[in-house]
Amino acid sequence: MTALPLQVIDNFLLDYHIGHALLVVFALVMLASLPLRSRKVLALNLILFGIVFMVTPFQMVETPLFRLAGLGLVVLSPILYVTAD
Repeated sequence: MTALPLQVIDNFLLDYHIGHALLVVFALVMLASLPLRSRKVLALNLILFGIVFMVTPFQMVETPLFRLAGLGLVVLSPILYVTAD
């Protein structure tokens, strides 16, 4: 009886890869940093996740979209950090 929930969870998670998990964590971190109302904290989070998206191995992510998003975040986030008050 305890194996049934594990099988259901396993079947659900088979459709996803590490890129999807990183994207969910990225969204949660961005939502958690919004109440701080600090553009510097937001920019630092964007830089961090840009680097994480870029260094994620190709074998763990099916499409290069995450790597391109990481490159965009690494390029644009320092501009946001510098312009923050």
